[in-house]
Amino acid sequence: MSVLIRGVRLYGEGDAVDVLVADGQIAEIGVGLAVPDGSEIIDASGQVLLPGFVDLHTHLREPGREYAEDIETGSAAAALGGYTAVFAMANTNPVADNPVVTEHVWQRGQQVGLVDVHPVGAVTVGLGGAQLTEMGLMAAGAAQVRMFSDDGVCVADPLVMRRALEYATGLGVLIAQHAEEPRLTVGAVANEGPNAAKLGLAGWPRSAEESIVARDAILARDAGARLHICHASTAGTVELLKWAKAQGISVTAEVTPHHLLLDDSRLSDYDGRNRVNPPLREASDAQALRQALADGVIDCVATDHAPHAEHEKTCEFATARPGMLGLQTALSVVVQTMVEPGLLTWRDIARVLSERPAEIVGLPDQGRPLAVGEPANLTVVDPAARWTVDGEHLASRSANTPYEAMELPAVVTATLLRGKITARDGETPR
Repeated sequence: MSVLIRGVRLYGEGDAVDVLVADGQIAEIGVGLAVPDGSEIIDASGQVLLPGFVDLHTHLREPGREYAEDIETGSAAAALGGYTAVFAMANTNPVADNPVVTEHVWQRGQQVGLVDVHPVGAVTVGLGGAQLTEMGLMAAGAAQVRMFSDDGVCVADPLVMRRALEYATGLGVLIAQHAEEPRLTVGAVANEGPNAAKLGLAGWPRSAEESIVARDAILARDAGARLHICHASTAGTVELLKWAKAQGISVTAEVTPHHLLLDDSRLSDYDGRNRVNPPLREASDAQALRQALADGVIDCVATDHAPHAEHEKTCEFATARPGMLGLQTALSVVVQTMVEPGLLTWRDIARVLSERPAEIVGLPDQGRPLAVGEPANLTVVDPAARWTVDGEHLASRSANTPYEAMELPAVVTATLLRGKITARDGETPR
């Protein structure tokens, strides 16, 4: 079946056109296109067409914690948020440190069919930080694992990290680091600063992140390896990324929507929904991150979508599980923090949410130009619409959104994966 998208503006630029999708590709772009028999029509008048979004950092909890999320519910949230590919982190139970688990995650994603779910393989066995996994076996399997990370914990031993970078270089895969020196964060739950001191919360210093970013950039330099920094959160990390890139080190970085918008002033009510690792920093850090994303120092936006059950969040702040929902709110938060202030255009949104993430991990059919013959992985956005966040009505099995009751701009009205409509008007196919 073909799909005709009527009256849409490519990248939010130029005049409105019609886009015909057939056989999983963009078949024709023009004005007043004829409607093929049996086509589904999407009226996108006044809306924006972008390449489907790619999220390098999600937690889908399957296998092991399906009570909080599974691949089906996480895929639905992703499709509704405009995503056509997501990378599921390895900190499941059992850990995705072998081909059996990574193949399961890949196959379940294909069965659900709403979004391509790419498993992230663990760097070390059991996330233990000591013994490297068989990255080669996971990379060579049907899942073709492209990225490895112990996210949730840091690969803290410098020798282990060095060996991982060297091994990854030979395989042509990417190491993504959760930058946190664990000896500096024992018991830490909030950004180390005036707010944490006033609230009596154990402080998490910026140096815990920045020391690992600096160390790993140097290790990557010496190994001739590619390094990706997960969830950059401090102004100091921005300066280190500038330095590393100026040295020709192959380092990329992501920022989360919540670190762009929120800061530690939100912690005054001790609401566990605001606990996240790395913690919400100060407003000055958020400003530095926004500017770094605009300047290309930070390469892309990744959600770090982290569902938790209600009992894991509605408790004392220090015992709440860290993490926030992010897939369905990511675009809106980026629009509010980056597009509305004039830091990014809609063309830039395609770069940071789709093109650059796909390039970082080498996805050949994602983040492609909006042109005839290209794969029809597409997102349609109404830039004028606004919506109010209600965690209970999000597609995730959990409801731990920090944006509860916030009114946000921009609504994803349709998502297409290889020409198949996977989300439309707030619903996924039954």
